[in-house]
Amino acid sequence: MLIIPAENAINWKRPPWVTLGLMMACVMVFLFYQGADDRKLDAAIEQYLDGNLLALEAPAYEDYLQREIRFEADQQSVLELQEFQALREQDEQGWQAVTLLFDRDYYQYLQDNRDLIWSVAERNQWSEQRGAIEEQWISRMSAFQLGLVPSDLSLYTLITYQFLHGGWGHIIGNLLFLFLLGFTVERALGPGKFLVAYLVCGALSGLVFTGFSMGSQIPLVGASGSISGLMGMYVAIYGLQKIRFFYFLGVYFNYFRAPAIAMLPVWLGKEIYDYWFAGATGIAYMAHAGGLLAGAALVWLLGKSWLQVKEEFFEPEPEQQDEQFTRGYAQAMASVGRMEFDLARRQFEALRENYPDRTVLLEHLYQLAKLRPDLPEYRDLARTLMADAMNRRQPEQMLEVWNEYLSKGEAHHPLAVEDHNRVLFTSLKNHDLKAAEKAFERMRLKAEPDMVQEACRLLLAEFEKLQMEPKARHYRQLLRG
Repeated sequence: MLIIPAENAINWKRPPWVTLGLMMACVMVFLFYQGADDRKLDAAIEQYLDGNLLALEAPAYEDYLQREIRFEADQQSVLELQEFQALREQDEQGWQAVTLLFDRDYYQYLQDNRDLIWSVAERNQWSEQRGAIEEQWISRMSAFQLGLVPSDLSLYTLITYQFLHGGWGHIIGNLLFLFLLGFTVERALGPGKFLVAYLVCGALSGLVFTGFSMGSQIPLVGASGSISGLMGMYVAIYGLQKIRFFYFLGVYFNYFRAPAIAMLPVWLGKEIYDYWFAGATGIAYMAHAGGLLAGAALVWLLGKSWLQVKEEFFEPEPEQQDEQFTRGYAQAMASVGRMEFDLARRQFEALRENYPDRTVLLEHLYQLAKLRPDLPEYRDLARTLMADAMNRRQPEQMLEVWNEYLSKGEAHHPLAVEDHNRVLFTSLKNHDLKAAEKAFERMRLKAEPDMVQEACRLLLAEFEKLQMEPKARHYRQLLRG
């Protein structure tokens, strides 16, 4: 299942130049720098097979995997052994060579144990020929020159690895997510800060990956750690504000709304789960997890200073575009993004005094009040928003607020009988009999007998009209007393 934020549309009047520049840099590096890797790989395979190194290394590789299985109980080694034995049975010498050349942990094992594995003549042959291949071809490939190798960590590779990719599928997928997330975060932070934050997230992601792959010689390449950082920054910028998310499951896709920050533990949990249970997929799950945490942490730690979101990022609807409102609204939304909820509430209240007809302000105040359902302010704003929804002829919103209040605030500060009665009438008009009955049960306990009788007659008439006799019989009995 794939879930990505989709709250904003790109404004081509203000193009995300840094995002587009990063995408172009990745493409240029892939085409013109990494383009020579295929030629180097072909030359390495040819020299490897001509030197008869396959006959030396293949049996040792099977012994190596069996040792891993026997002493380390490594289930992944079981799969690798089965795959390699299948290649040998099919006489796929080229793919065998690729496997042996690029299993860097195995290469280190051979270097450490060559005196035990081979005779003097075999050892000398292997050292000379394999060393030449490593020096002439393997070490000159992009992943080993500028990729992040945990056993040989350097400051510059923490940056350079972010611009390398392992193939067309890898780079296309990364560039798609870079564009979808980058243009929003760049607009929020400004181009300069966005670029620095992007590279820092990639570097921190690489450090987390190194911490979980200590001593490994397998290089890490790709922008996915940096892009995960953008995802972390994206949801941290919006905080508890509800935004749209696009999800894709098999052939089904749709949108849903949720507090932005609620998706961070979901994404993080998925990466950690896959790290432990997905097996060898070639995906750097802990790099993704590190990027997510790095991006969110940068916004939370520096969101009030250097990495503060630009006020103009949170723009209201087009009909709400006047200079004073826009400035005040943006300030309030920025406070929400920084989780300064008391300040945001005061800012929205000040705006509502000057713009009482702007429903968006009432909705934001309601969402903020919902954080403390035990306070009477939540009930008061729920009632106000319900009344406003009725005035705007939006019964669905009224019923949504009512249902939400029943689950969160009713136990602390119950609604009045009149509130439930209005919900009952609205539900009947909206043909929502389930809500109408629910409202009736709430009001009948405290309402005056005449009000209960009237509500009961309305429900009876509705069920008789629909020929729902069991329900109609129930309300006749209530009327009789």
